[in-house]
Amino acid sequence: MKYHLFNESPFKTLISFHKIIEVLEQIAQSDVDYRSNYAKALLKEVENFPEFRTGIEDFSVIKKNETLISHLLADLFPTALTNNEIKAVTVPFQNFTFNYTERFKKILKDAGTNFDVTIRDFDDQEFYITNCCLILSAYYKQNIDFNKPFFYDIPNADGIINHYRILYNADFMEIIPSDDALKLTQEDIDLLIDNYDNVALWKEKFPVGSWTLKGFGIIVLFDATTENAISNFKSNLLKSDANTVGTDEIITGIFKSIFKVPNLKVGFIIYNPEEEKFIRPMKFENKLQSFLLSKDQEIDCKNAFFGCSFENLLNKKEPLVISNVKKFIEESDNKRLGEHLLKQNINSCVFAPIIKDGHLLGVVELVSSDPRVLNTINATKLNLIIPYLVDTIERYNIDMQHQIEAVIQREYTTIHPSVYWKFRKESEKYFQNSNQTKDYIFKEIVFKEVFPLYGQIDIKGSSEHRNETVKCDLKNQLEMLLEIFENQKENSNLILLEQRKFELHSLLEELDSPLKADSEQHIQRYIEDEIHPILRNTKSNSKAEKLEQKYFESLDEKTGLFYQERKKFDNAMSIINKKLAAILDKKQIEAQQIYPHYYERFKTDGVEHNLYIGASIAPTKPFDVMYLHNLRLWQLQTLCEMELEHHQLKTSLPYDLDVTSLILVFSSPISIRFRMDEKRFDVDGTYNARYEVVKKRIDKAHIKDSKERITEKEKITIVFSHNNEEAEYLKYIKYLQFKKILEPQIEQFEVEDLQGVSGLKAIRVKVVNNVPSALKITYQDLLDELK
Repeated sequence: MKYHLFNESPFKTLISFHKIIEVLEQIAQSDVDYRSNYAKALLKEVENFPEFRTGIEDFSVIKKNETLISHLLADLFPTALTNNEIKAVTVPFQNFTFNYTERFKKILKDAGTNFDVTIRDFDDQEFYITNCCLILSAYYKQNIDFNKPFFYDIPNADGIINHYRILYNADFMEIIPSDDALKLTQEDIDLLIDNYDNVALWKEKFPVGSWTLKGFGIIVLFDATTENAISNFKSNLLKSDANTVGTDEIITGIFKSIFKVPNLKVGFIIYNPEEEKFIRPMKFENKLQSFLLSKDQEIDCKNAFFGCSFENLLNKKEPLVISNVKKFIEESDNKRLGEHLLKQNINSCVFAPIIKDGHLLGVVELVSSDPRVLNTINATKLNLIIPYLVDTIERYNIDMQHQIEAVIQREYTTIHPSVYWKFRKESEKYFQNSNQTKDYIFKEIVFKEVFPLYGQIDIKGSSEHRNETVKCDLKNQLEMLLEIFENQKENSNLILLEQRKFELHSLLEELDSPLKADSEQHIQRYIEDEIHPILRNTKSNSKAEKLEQKYFESLDEKTGLFYQERKKFDNAMSIINKKLAAILDKKQIEAQQIYPHYYERFKTDGVEHNLYIGASIAPTKPFDVMYLHNLRLWQLQTLCEMELEHHQLKTSLPYDLDVTSLILVFSSPISIRFRMDEKRFDVDGTYNARYEVVKKRIDKAHIKDSKERITEKEKITIVFSHNNEEAEYLKYIKYLQFKKILEPQIEQFEVEDLQGVSGLKAIRVKVVNNVPSALKITYQDLLDELK
């Protein structure tokens, strides 16, 4: 055992037994012979050590005279209580003790010779100030409460940390000012009380060694291990940040202190009532393991793994206690659970349900490699802990719900930051309304007089490409089946095989024609119902068997069909959408600096976006039409960048796909309304609906009096109605041509009349795409990006 002594103190410490000696002198003069004789004998021995009365500065004197000191303090340390009390002599707040009771000696022996006896969370500064407070209280008679709870954390022989509350008795001490001590005024005292953390001020008013502490103190320890461990457990659970929640070592150490089981391990799982599954809580992942789930992330509660063993836990909400796992395997019907535990070297365990209002929230798992150390008796200690787990899981569920809602809002029903203030304002009105749950009617969110901007970058001929890949996969599958049948050896099924070969050839011929809506499903059902049974039940030669093995390995798990060409197409589509959407989202952050505006984008067979800008969206900022023009130029530049990105991607795509770009110019302000039922914004009113009609019909439109589409690959088409819009965009195009972003040629034409829409015109211009090859990326890079 080591002692850690604080270097600086306002006290000069003299360990003195003068008060005890004075008591002995009184006893020596008493009429009780045995007491008097005992006191006289002790006093005679003490006469040889005058420093026992005047004060001991050299602590080695105490070590040399342990027996005499023990006799001197015998009335304070009764022999009858020595194996029960945890008691010693000390200098208050110093980590120095002697004259231990037998129980205290055993505790220190079990802790080991390298153990450093120190007060928990008590540093040099706090030691100095606490001693100063002792002077204020004892000498200056100030009514101040300065004693916080003090603890020793001492390991036992098994390495389990026990926590002991420290109680001090200072009846045998005196505080004496020296000549160097400053006499304090009430004003000085008030200043100190108001500046507890200013150690320099305390040292100024109480210089080092300016007071004498004469006598000795008695320290009594109270074993508060369980209470302290529960407090620590609660403190760890209350931490809201998942990164600061106690690690496995901390939580397990706390449980070891409570249960006194050295090799105890702790696990924890959450119950999901919607799916009736046990799951690992994400907040504690990699911090607390689970011995039931093992490496699984989740498991169905009705899984045979749990069997009837968990009936009480799930239905009656009672703990499952297995004090001897080997015996459980012999006697229980659920050997699978027992063997699962035994594989993890678990020989006794407790699985306790965490209940709130009759509902199962989760299960705390306690396991040990020793049989019977966990049992129905010490399992009752969990009643001290579970209330805190209930609060924690409830908080975890609420936090997870908030996070899930945030993800849903961000990914599915987002409310853009530019309009969030109006939703918040309406929500605040709801909570301010005294009859909110019954009478409050939410007002619709409307933004009036906003200018719309619409743009899209679309996969050219995506439907045709998709149909071609479907046909290609189906043809490859049918041809491979025919090859397998051609290599089948002759047997009793020969006539049936010939029939099936004829049908497969007929299906192949059908695929030479345009794909019908139900062709894929028809062929899939035919193959599953008529062909696969033959392959599985017919003996084949080695060549046919290899072909069959290769065939089944080529099938997609979900559809049971070939998916190679469609996968290339789908991957190419996903890569294009992801890359282009990322550019748009990144550039949007910059665009918001122009003027706050509403933004939404959608991934379909390409990427399209809507922008709305106007004073009603940002009422605190003055609006000028200049911001609209800035945003239009930004939109055109961004589409150029997206076109350029696609051009770089093309050579590395698994499937060759082109894109076309389109901008719709609409100069009349409109109103948009948030549709409560659809959870999205839409144009408001009959007049404004014309804008939506144009949006939906323009991308498939042709140049007037021709069969040519208004959109073309590697070109941006700008559709407008008025001459001033044309003049504005021609200026933008001229600027971007000067910046070598757009090519010099400009096409101008009229758009064919659409249903309910006529008089539209368009400009079409090609994006410069002579990009250095060094900027190109590989297909593997793109697959990694998708993952």
